[in-house]
Amino acid sequence: MPSFDVVSELDAHEITNAVDQANRELAQRFDFKDTGARFELEDFVVTLHAQVEFQLRQMLEILKMRLSKRGVDVACMEVKEPQTSLSAARQQVVLRHGIDAETGRRITRIIKDSKLKIQASIQGDKVRVTGKQRDDLQAAIQLLRRSDLGVPLQFKNFRD
Repeated sequence: MPSFDVVSELDAHEITNAVDQANRELAQRFDFKDTGARFELEDFVVTLHAQVEFQLRQMLEILKMRLSKRGVDVACMEVKEPQTSLSAARQQVVLRHGIDAETGRRITRIIKDSKLKIQASIQGDKVRVTGKQRDDLQAAIQLLRRSDLGVPLQFKNFRD
């Protein structure tokens, strides 16, 4: 029986490369010279360190550009509020990966409401979609691509 998996995965290596490139760009830029501005990556959380909040906004744009050039969808970014003190400012950007339970339920609801002859089941951090016809599965992929779920989706393990 044909099936595929709906997942939301991020390539950790590409994220590391994007953060390294962003740090190199900060070192080259004149407006960030000797300010101590930097990006830190730890477990899919990027922390931006700068002197003022204005610099954080500029750094966020640099990070978005570097992630998109490395093929990471910026829709996975959850930007937290900046925290400022007298001498420094910092901001966290959480890179969401995996399909949580609420998003999984929304995906299965979209598939069930489509009236296609397919079934969806949540299996951990992915959703398995099965059906009898390959055309129905391809229609489900198109349907999920058009829907706005707030997380980037990939379709893996397509079996005929």
